[in-house]
Parts: sequence; structure tokens; C-alpha cells
Amino acid sequence: MSRAQFDFRGKVVLVTGVGRAGQIGNAVALAFGQAGAKIVACDRNAIGVAERVREFAALGVEARPCAGDLTQPDIAALAVEIALKHFGRLDVVVNVAGGLTTYGVIEQIGADAIDREIAINLKTTVLVSQAVITALSRTQGCIVNFSSIAYFHPQAPMAVYSAAKAAVAGFTRSLALELQDRRIRVNAVAPAMVRTVDNVAAAGEEGAQYVEMQEITD
Repeated sequence: MSRAQFDFRGKVVLVTGVGRAGQIGNAVALAFGQAGAKIVACDRNAIGVAERVREFAALGVEARPCAGDLTQPDIAALAVEIALKHFGRLDVVVNVAGGLTTYGVIEQIGADAIDREIAINLKTTVLVSQAVITALSRTQGCIVNFSSIAYFHPQAPMAVYSAAKAAVAGFTRSLALELQDRRIRVNAVAPAMVRTVDNVAAAGEEGAQYVEMQEITD
């Protein structure tokens, strides 16, 4: 299904992890915007997310930035406040923020690194999901979380990342049941390695069977 077949005019979409050009969060936010949605773009990198929003505007996409650390509940609440203040509603939330930061043998991964991996992948997803429930219940909206193929096909040496993404998958399944009576749909996607500049630099052009970015956004 091509992007042109989707019409999100009148909808408001909040996407996390939008700060870096060429990464998944940026591509997802832009795809929604080009399908007509208004965007709340979230990232801890204030400069990066402001730049992405300016780029969106140049392409005719209306967006507002939300800069801050989404492992803090106040920032998750701020993102919802921005959506409601500027656009009056919230329809879709896509929790992209996260990543693999603990690649390496388990004996060499310290407690701080474990905490960081769980925080950026799971805690951000949980806190943002908590913050958006009231707004999404008004629009019968949806949450889409990013898990990983590492949940289904664990690989070494990335045990902590696999655990974090498995937790996102489990959280998604349970939350979907919890929110069904409020008419909020909750799903997750679990892609393999996506072709981004970072991933190609790490694994090489032929180092993986990449998922193309358009497969994610479509």
C-alpha cells in the first residue's frame, strides 16, 4: 500500500525520537505529515528536533517540537499539552524513541548501561503511553510501539537490548487489552535492521538484509 492511499487530514500524530535526520522517527513523522497529519515531534535533542520541524515546514507539514527527556513523566505530559494547545486533539502516538546501546558481551555491560537501555526503550514507551490515554480516549485513537525482531529472534551479543524490546512487546499486548474498552488500539511493529546511515556504517552495505525505510513508513 503506497503512502498516497492514506489520508490523515484532520488528525494529529505524536512521534518520539524525531531529532535525527535519516532515522526512523524522522521518517515516520514526515510520512504522517505528508499524508496530511499535523505533527508533534519529540526528541531529547532540542536543536535536532527544532531543525526537523523547520524541514517539515519547508515541505508543507505543520508540526510543533517537544524537546526533553521522555524518561521523565513531565516531558511526556508536555508533549500531550503541546498537541492539545496547538492542534486541539491527539489521534495517533508512535513510540519510536529507543535504540541499541549495549551491544557487547554481557560481562562487560555495567549497571548504568543496563538502566539506560531499559529507560530509552521501555520507560519512554510506558511514560508516553500513560500520558496520552485521556487524549486518545476522546478520539478513539491508537498507539504504535516499536519493538524489534530481536524479540522473536534473539541474537548475541545484545541480551539487554533483546530484553528491553521483549518488554516493549509484552507491555504492548497487555496495554491493548487494558485499553480496549476505551476504544484505544495498541499495536507494535518489530522490524529487522532498518537501512539507516548509522546501521549501514555499523554493519556494512551487505552486512544485513535491511528493511527499507519506506517499508516502515508505509
